[in-house]
Amino acid sequence: MAVSDLKLDGASGRKKRRVLSKKQQKIRSYLVAYSFIAPNFLGFAIFTLGPILFAFALAFMHWDGSNPIEFAGLDNFFKLFSDRAFIAAFWNTIIYTAFSVPLTMACSLGLALLLNKKIFGRDFFRAAMFFPYVASLVATAVIWNMLFNPEMGPVNMLLYLLGVDPSHLPGWAADKDWAMVTVILFGIWKQAGYFMVIYLAGLQGVNRELYEAADLDGANSWQKFWNVTLPQLMPTTFFVSVMLTINSFKVFDQVYMITQGGPGTSTLVLVYHIYNEAFISWDLGYSSMVALVLFALVLLVTLVQFRYSRNMD
Repeated sequence: MAVSDLKLDGASGRKKRRVLSKKQQKIRSYLVAYSFIAPNFLGFAIFTLGPILFAFALAFMHWDGSNPIEFAGLDNFFKLFSDRAFIAAFWNTIIYTAFSVPLTMACSLGLALLLNKKIFGRDFFRAAMFFPYVASLVATAVIWNMLFNPEMGPVNMLLYLLGVDPSHLPGWAADKDWAMVTVILFGIWKQAGYFMVIYLAGLQGVNRELYEAADLDGANSWQKFWNVTLPQLMPTTFFVSVMLTINSFKVFDQVYMITQGGPGTSTLVLVYHIYNEAFISWDLGYSSMVALVLFALVLLVTLVQFRYSRNMD
């Protein structure tokens, strides 16, 4: 073998080793990255992804949690249409979402605009508005029921002093016509402070030069808000609307603490219905089907919101 051939073989060998070493380094870097991800992903897979997939499969089964699982086909799906509680819960969830989302957005934006100004005690009022969001739900729900007690609550006493006839005072959580109003008001009060902070962050990013240009054009406060502030806050508003919509569709805790779905089914919502079917009636297959419907509903509404936002852009 010639010396030149030996040199070529040696050069190609070194090149192959370099290629192999690069591949090994790449694989090693991937392994290091996955080793950091693995603990969190395993926890997610075991405690979140696994139960979700099992619930989807369980929607087509009959199971009470103790006896063997039986295949049900579409029985649970057809049962939805004859279940009055599900129909009531479905429409109550729609009503709660339709009112709570825009009202909470309006309150949050209004508070953010007010507390973005240089007023006395601004930091105190910001903290006070945010406090309901971090306060204990149990404590705030108890206080809320005391405030809105139809017989001795301060709210009805104030309405009476303002001239409302005692026979026309609202029954609030004890009245089927006012129970949903009570839950919606509680949800707005509970969440407005959190989304106020998000709107405050969005207001910090508004271009001040646009306000100066609007002043030169003689725009008033309303015109500046409508033509400058609101368009600049569109990304923030989209985020807030998506988060509020998801939160509204999965509302449970405040219904459980204030009305327990009553009186009757006036405040029964889908998540509370899922809870009743799963842990009161122990019909885990049917409760999974209701959960699947809720998932599809939230997914559909969220996709519509994203499509609308894309068209606006």
